Amino acid sequence: MNSIQLKPKKEESLLRFHPWIFSGAIAQKPANLEEGEVVRVLSHSGDCLGVGHFQIGSIAVRMLSFDNRPIDNAFWKERIGKAYEMRRTTLLDHLADNNIYRLVHGEGDMLPGLIIDVYNHTAVVQAHSVGMHKQREDIAKALVEVLGNNVENVYYKSETTLPYKANLHEKEGFLIGNTNENVAKENGLQFHIDWLKGQKTGFFVDQRENRHLLEKYAKGRRVLNLFCYTGGFSVYALRGGAEYVCSIDSSEKAIELTRQNVALNFPDTSRHEAYAEDAFKYLQQNAADYDLMVLDPPAFAKHRDALRNAAKGYIRLNAAAFRQIRPGGIVFTFSCSQAVSKEQFRLFVFTAAQQSGRKVRILHQLHQPIDHPINIYHPEGEYLKGLVLFVE
Repeated sequence: MNSIQLKPKKEESLLRFHPWIFSGAIAQKPANLEEGEVVRVLSHSGDCLGVGHFQIGSIAVRMLSFDNRPIDNAFWKERIGKAYEMRRTTLLDHLADNNIYRLVHGEGDMLPGLIIDVYNHTAVVQAHSVGMHKQREDIAKALVEVLGNNVENVYYKSETTLPYKANLHEKEGFLIGNTNENVAKENGLQFHIDWLKGQKTGFFVDQRENRHLLEKYAKGRRVLNLFCYTGGFSVYALRGGAEYVCSIDSSEKAIELTRQNVALNFPDTSRHEAYAEDAFKYLQQNAADYDLMVLDPPAFAKHRDALRNAAKGYIRLNAAAFRQIRPGGIVFTFSCSQAVSKEQFRLFVFTAAQQSGRKVRILHQLHQPIDHPINIYHPEGEYLKGLVLFVE
């Protein structure tokens, strides 16, 4: 195993168990070091601080362990086993009629660069680092060893998440097993999971609890679900007794999946319509018909350099909703941008309310669910934030 050595005093963040080493902290590294390689990390004085995946870029090492240990089958089984046990005791034992959950959440499960979502008997593995990509076969093997009959198929989906400069040209596909069955259940509702071509791993697992909350507010209301993707909020609103639900997304494929998911749960409903249109345009022209809105856009800021434009986007979107919604309406508004803090997001929404001239009150402050844990030593992992607002 190759070693890298840090500059003086650059080990302090590692001693606080932060899982990233930035390139500027490295004093020496071997000339033949390959991206994705497991390396030993040494302090300037030569003490071993742990092991991690080396990569080219601003984040040079993602720490796998703060001990000097091999990254072998025993390691993967131990980490995946601990992740599964946490989900079993905190989620799966208490959540009836559900077989959709996140099993591994990167730094939150001390496996930086790795995401694993489970949909019924299929696990979808997504690598965000070259190191996790290179060890995908080991990860898949350990996954089925730990979960046994609970996972029969492992699909690898990382084409859009791997560093493009690595030039891996990796094809997606099954690492273990194979299936055409793509229907899974969340809180008793059924959804088609598009792990072949869909966003993320095929479904927005992180909004489960927020969808369930929206269901409680939906009865008798006219609901507008913007950036609907596969229609999760729409399906919950229909079960909650919404008078009418309209789903909007710019993607024709997303709208087709939304229609399929509505039909899967409410085959004869006339309370739902879906359109492939620009969300901003539809909101400005038609939103006065609604008294419950969901604003769940894609990340407006993927990095801090984009914060200024993100602020404009969030303010414009929320201000339009506040201006248009019926008196007594409710807005569920979200940001999934890791670069936007919850304080900044709240400020954007405050500015939007001020611009609209409406009286707005906060009913709930929302966040990611328990199967998306935040490593207390890695606060950057708190990415999903939301507000439920009452608009007079």
